[in-house]
Amino acid sequence: MRVRLNWTLCLICISVTAENWPQWRGPNLDGSSGEKNLPVAWSKTENVTWQLPMPSRSGSTPIIWGERIFLSVADGDNLELWCLDREKGTTLWKRPLTGGNFKINKQNMSSPSPVTDGKTTYVMTGTGVVKAFDFEGKRLWTRDIQSDYGKFGLNWGYGSSPLLYKDSLYIIVLHGMKTDDPSYVLRLDAKTGKTAAKVERPTKAQVEAPDAYTTPTVAVTGGKTEIIVSGGDLVTGHNPETMAELWRADVLNPTNFAMNRIITSPIFKDGIVYAGSRVKPFVAMKPGGKGDVSTSHVLWTSANGPDVPTPVTDGTLLFIVNDRGVAFCIDAKTGKEVWGPRRIEPAIYSSSPVLADGKLYISNEEGTTTVMKAGREFEVLAVNKMEEYTLSSPAISEGQIFLRTEQALYCIGKRAKAN
Repeated sequence: MRVRLNWTLCLICISVTAENWPQWRGPNLDGSSGEKNLPVAWSKTENVTWQLPMPSRSGSTPIIWGERIFLSVADGDNLELWCLDREKGTTLWKRPLTGGNFKINKQNMSSPSPVTDGKTTYVMTGTGVVKAFDFEGKRLWTRDIQSDYGKFGLNWGYGSSPLLYKDSLYIIVLHGMKTDDPSYVLRLDAKTGKTAAKVERPTKAQVEAPDAYTTPTVAVTGGKTEIIVSGGDLVTGHNPETMAELWRADVLNPTNFAMNRIITSPIFKDGIVYAGSRVKPFVAMKPGGKGDVSTSHVLWTSANGPDVPTPVTDGTLLFIVNDRGVAFCIDAKTGKEVWGPRRIEPAIYSSSPVLADGKLYISNEEGTTTVMKAGREFEVLAVNKMEEYTLSSPAISEGQIFLRTEQALYCIGKRAKAN
């Protein structure tokens, strides 16, 4: 299968046929997809191929590979991994992850999204349990990060998704509000689950500012690969083998705001790392370097960043939606505002926008997905209302859009299998 053979390449560049959605931010780790001819308009009764009831809400995004869909699910006290038949929308198997689920503010402990390489699916819970399963549901290994390294100390519960890159699973624990334990970055051997590297990540952030709900990403420039981590007022680059910190930029909290927890994740595109804070500043910077690069590597900053949703870019234009539904389009290279602020559907926005087929798909907590042109002019193409509470970001695969609400998982549109 072409996409499977090119999985490693897909992690670091845009694939021509991005038929799978293997992790939270898709095949390119940046919220974009190469899919074409995607649905624009739908409702609960129109353009829905199938729907599957869900037992509860989740911030976790559906993961799609070939004929399989994987979901992290909270069902009462229990946390589970579900595997679905992609064509029929039926459950093939369910596997227990752990008990002890609880709700805190909006989220529960199913928030981290699974990730797959087409053979193995890895899933982490907000309680720190990590498990690996093959596609038939056989458990391959289990870890308990809190049992091994101490309790998580985030104010609103753990919500970061693991990053899969080559033969390693990368997990970050950035906390400080409810613990004095240090933050750290962790590399697990994907085949065995054993710890391959663990490095503390010190920060001067105080009170809630050390807490981060971000997911790391990968940056490849000049033949060098780095794992990019944001949170605790910092952006840091790490050696993918040893997890040693290569550089840091102390640029995400210039006013030393004590409650500066960070939710929006870093993205990398065309040689630039984009990282947000709690609205401002939003920073574009070069990766690479050594030591403190706070002044040398910053390309531009903006005061109009997001709080919760992670932005998306095609490398030319950067699209930001804040948690109040105010959208901006920014020149990705210069930081110059192209359009904005423009309000889309008024609501709270917690899911992140995705970009495909020259369109932006932006869902809010009321279950409304606004479809916009991803261009230099502000243009809304459709407003699609499901009227069900939604935290999860859309996923795109083979011409279809997968939307997860509190009540159901919806498959939107007709499937167009890739060659």
